Amino acid sequence: MKVLIQIVKEASVTVDEVTIGKIGTGVLYFVAFKNGDTSELVDKMLFKILKLRIFPDQNGKTNLSLDKVNGSILSISQFTLYANMKEGNRPSFTSSMTGKESEILYNYFNKCLNELGYHVQTGKFGADMKVSLVNDGPFTVMIDSEELYG
Repeated sequence: MKVLIQIVKEASVTVDEVTIGKIGTGVLYFVAFKNGDTSELVDKMLFKILKLRIFPDQNGKTNLSLDKVNGSILSISQFTLYANMKEGNRPSFTSSMTGKESEILYNYFNKCLNELGYHVQTGKFGADMKVSLVNDGPFTVMIDSEELYG
């Protein structure tokens, strides 16, 4: 599982020219799953990403987590985070989890965020989405389950 995290001043997602998700200050999560990922791994990753101290405190030091700044979440499924570019110039996505399995884990990820009390907006799984954002900083980090727990 990979989660690309961007701190945003605002972010939105549209499908067929209709805005289906929009947040102000918070984080934009691009979420991808690979073959073999499980709900147990999602739980571990959630614990990690929600504890990240990536927002500035009163001294400008990255010392605050999302809950400390009352930030919102825009969660977007993004299988292309598992692009393999080792051969040729066309990305291969063979390590990405299949659509149905990935959708189940993506929905589980968002359900857990909601149950934990976070304000979560989402894209539409499998849709052609247009994502707009104002990255704050810019501040972007990638969390990879293989690096953490592999």
